[in-house]
Amino acid sequence: MTREPNFLESVSRNFDKAAGLTDLPQGLLAQIKACNSVYQMRFPVRMGKDYKVIEAYRVQHSHHRLPTKGGIRYSQKVNQEEVMALASLMTYKCAIVDVPFGGAKGGVKISPREHTAAQLQKITRRYTAELVRKNFIGPGIDVPAPDYGTGPREMAWILDTYMTFKGGDIDAAGCVTGKPVSQHGIAGRTEATGRGVYYSIREAMSHADDMKAIGLTTGMEGKTMAIQGMGNVGHYTAMISQKEGGVKIICVAEYEGAIYNKDGIDFEKLVKHRKKTKSILDFPGATNMKSRKDVLTVECDILVPAALEGQIYKGNAKQVKAKIIAEAANGPITADAEDILLKKDIMIIPDMYCNAGGVTVSYFEWLKNLSHMRFGRMEKRFDQAKYMDIIAMVEKTTGKSIGKKEKDFLTHGADEVDLVRSGLEETMVMAYDQIRTIKKRKKGVEDLRSAAFISALNKISSDYLSLGIFP
Repeated sequence: MTREPNFLESVSRNFDKAAGLTDLPQGLLAQIKACNSVYQMRFPVRMGKDYKVIEAYRVQHSHHRLPTKGGIRYSQKVNQEEVMALASLMTYKCAIVDVPFGGAKGGVKISPREHTAAQLQKITRRYTAELVRKNFIGPGIDVPAPDYGTGPREMAWILDTYMTFKGGDIDAAGCVTGKPVSQHGIAGRTEATGRGVYYSIREAMSHADDMKAIGLTTGMEGKTMAIQGMGNVGHYTAMISQKEGGVKIICVAEYEGAIYNKDGIDFEKLVKHRKKTKSILDFPGATNMKSRKDVLTVECDILVPAALEGQIYKGNAKQVKAKIIAEAANGPITADAEDILLKKDIMIIPDMYCNAGGVTVSYFEWLKNLSHMRFGRMEKRFDQAKYMDIIAMVEKTTGKSIGKKEKDFLTHGADEVDLVRSGLEETMVMAYDQIRTIKKRKKGVEDLRSAAFISALNKISSDYLSLGIFP
């Protein structure tokens, strides 16, 4: 019995599959594929009366663009190969959505559930100090962000620690993204990855011929969805898809189990239920499933794996009944499983496009930090005044007045969150159009992942060649 490829091997195999469909030089492809820098560290942190040695990593996959960019993951499953795989995906992800960063990723081998907030703060600050000492963090060097097990709180600790070392750096706030809005963050960052997943699904489902090929009609309205994971990404994907897309969520899985209701689950009420009971199980109107993994084999239109990598593998791929899989997590489908799913004509929206909303809005936050100005500050009132003038002109010309509620809606100038959402939507729409065009026109390309890889490889190779990195 052959061993299934691990996460890094799956990414490598997908890369090779797409690279074989290009005319790029082998040496250039080898450079794009390689991880440039791997920093493995061990450091002690005092826990009560004892000390614990923490294993951690920071990988910079590609320096074709600077700074490098990628989240920091806190998980007991963290290892060097996983972080290398995640860093490489970040390189391709940034290229696909035209964000001018190289790829990077960090990992700390701990379970956040087993540590207090004070202990997590100690670990985060010490990890940051190690990065500073080795020049692995900085607004022009390497910019971390949240990932599985981390969030705005940890990013605020990173910023504060960095500023302790680099207090004279005027752009120090740009050393990390995903910060609280009150600590140089940006409105809309918390929901960004989930909102990006929603935009990616919506865009994929807007093409009639593509949907006809998998037995669906266009649009998300009324389509059934199953969600694996209620972390940040799964939470906002579900919430936005239900509120703005009109999907019917029929199955949800989390750490403690899974629930099912063919008539639909009100996700907002489910969140309140879990907050109250500490579990999604026994939600009114829903049935508890035997295993949390059953969510992956539920019959539905859209399956959203938003947990960890390797969730759909050779052993369960044949049982998957979804028509579309939107990879909200990184690497949820192994290379072996993908071969099986594609033979079943299941559309896979690949992770390096689907979950690129986070790095896109992180880019906006980084730009905000470097410009030292909130988005919308210059133009909001000007636009509002102009809209008011137009409304006044219409009222004067027609002799009819517009109600206050309607007038407020029509004359509203863009706030920061409006501009962030607009920029994210534009990014996801344009990137999907590029990927789909390659899939339709490039000979031998039969899936969206290969098309996405080719899109990334074309852009990265252009950077290498035009900048003279290859003399």
